[in-house]
Amino acid sequence: LQKILILLQLTLSVIVGKTLMVLFPNAMKRFILKMGEKSRMNQNPKFCYENWGPTFFSFKYFQFVLKVKWKRLEDEAYEGHPAPNTPVVTLGGEVCHLLDFMKDNRPLILSFGSCT
Repeated sequence: LQKILILLQLTLSVIVGKTLMVLFPNAMKRFILKMGEKSRMNQNPKFCYENWGPTFFSFKYFQFVLKVKWKRLEDEAYEGHPAPNTPVVTLGGEVCHLLDFMKDNRPLILSFGSCT
């Protein structure tokens, strides 16, 4: 049910976004550039709006966002339910999954810290 709701919400978002890009191209360019400021995409001089702006609300954009949102569903944790088997990267750069570190029936303890 959650995947269907995400699919419907994203479909509506892409249709509205694409329509607004056709009807109001300058306003949508300003909106997309403002979103680019948040992610710092527009700070790279070799990566101008013409390279990435028109891809917003395209079919590839739809596919990518849908894949990410559906993947995030698998990473949600709920009290009383099993932990998600989230992908993690070791200090050596190896990609594995969280539950790969489980040993027998021993609990797995995660400790998070900060190096600021």
